[in-house]
Amino acid sequence: MSVISRVGRNAQPTTRVFIEMRFDVLTLFPDMFPGYFGQSLLKLAIQNGLVETKTWNIRDWATDNHKSVDDKPFGGGPGMLLMCQPVLDCVEAVQADAAQPGQVIMLTPSGRRLDQNLVTELATKDRLLLLCGRYEGFDERIRQTLQPMEISIGDFICNGGEVPAMLMIDTVIRMIPGVLGDETSNKYESFTDSGLLEYPQYTRPREYNDLGVPDVLLSGNHREIARWQLEQSIEITKDRRPELYEDWRERNPETPKKKKKR
Repeated sequence: MSVISRVGRNAQPTTRVFIEMRFDVLTLFPDMFPGYFGQSLLKLAIQNGLVETKTWNIRDWATDNHKSVDDKPFGGGPGMLLMCQPVLDCVEAVQADAAQPGQVIMLTPSGRRLDQNLVTELATKDRLLLLCGRYEGFDERIRQTLQPMEISIGDFICNGGEVPAMLMIDTVIRMIPGVLGDETSNKYESFTDSGLLEYPQYTRPREYNDLGVPDVLLSGNHREIARWQLEQSIEITKDRRPELYEDWRERNPETPKKKKKR
């Protein structure tokens, strides 16, 4: 992995650190990304040398005077398809930009559904190349040539792969050590190792519009608090995502079910 200097507000280099993850975004609309890269946790992760991001304009690899990247599909049909040559040439050039070619990811509705297990898997990679589609998608020979990992963010259609790419980056960087302020915080969120949704949380004030904080959270009894949190996670998951609850129940048959109040 690359080594860079950590740079603070005064632009003074300090400890040298390893970049944990590099994201290369291959797109027809690179101007969509600078604002996103400059916000919140991702901005800090980049400044602290934990994450590196680069955007690449696929159109730069077009060979004709019009910088064409798409054409009509053979056999007819609506819309336009991204052509092989500019996309494949772009991928080849981007892979050659670093020692590690990285994992090519094609963002497509027909891909594997993005979930927390897949996010955890992606976070083990050193480099991800996010190939953003547009129009009616890719010429099939692009997929056949690249043999990419194909990923979908859900059963719906976006205008392109740019927003899904941002979403993927957002989820993956949370798994990189040092990105979150509290190193344990991602372990207690929904869809983590337990497979349950997260329990309710509260902060000050203790009373707001006649709504109070559950007494157990004010008790100081950490065992009872943990028990309450687990019970809440189970009930919320059972109510809102029954398929997740059933999966969890199969993995945890020994966990006693909460008794119904009479």
